[in-house]
Amino acid sequence: MPHDHGHDGHHHHHDHDHAHDDAPRWKHDGVRVIKGDQLDSNTAQTPGMFRQAAINHARVGAQKIWAGTVAIQPDAKTGVHHHGPLESVIYVLRGKARLRWGERLEYVAEAGPGDFIYVPPYVPHQEINADPDQVLECVLVRSDNEAVVVNITDVDPIEPPETVYWVDPIHSAPQS
Repeated sequence: MPHDHGHDGHHHHHDHDHAHDDAPRWKHDGVRVIKGDQLDSNTAQTPGMFRQAAINHARVGAQKIWAGTVAIQPDAKTGVHHHGPLESVIYVLRGKARLRWGERLEYVAEAGPGDFIYVPPYVPHQEINADPDQVLECVLVRSDNEAVVVNITDVDPIEPPETVYWVDPIHSAPQS
C-alpha cells in the first residue's frame, strides 16, 4: 500500500507500527531463497526439454511473475506461437539459442551464454536450439503467472520445426 502523505509532504504514521506488526509475518513471508537443487519439476514436461519452476504462485505466492529453468535438447524447436500480452525474458546459461520471429519468421537472432533475450507481447516467434551437439540451458522469466500461449498454424516458417519440440511452462506441443 502507498503511504499517506499529508499536504505538507511529511510522512504521517497511522495506528500501527510496522516494526512490530510485520516482523513475525515477514520472517516466513518475506525474502525467499530457492536453492538451485530444489527447483520444482512437478510441472508439465515435454519431449526434448526439461523444465523446472523456481518462482511461481504455488511455491512462493508470486502474483505477477514466473521464473524457472529450461533445458532444451540439441536441434529441438518449438512451433510458431506468441504469448498474448505477456513479456518474456530468456537468459542463456549454456549453449546457443536461435530465435525467429515475424509474420513469416523472417527475422532471426542468436544468443549465447550471458546473453538476454526479450520477447515482447504478441510477437509470433519460434525458439530453436541452434547447437546440434549441446543442450541449451536457459533461465526463463515471464511477466505473469497466467498461462497464455497462442499457437499459430497458418504460417510457413522459413525453418520448419523438427520432430522434437520443446515448450516452456505455458507452451504445449503442436497438435498434429
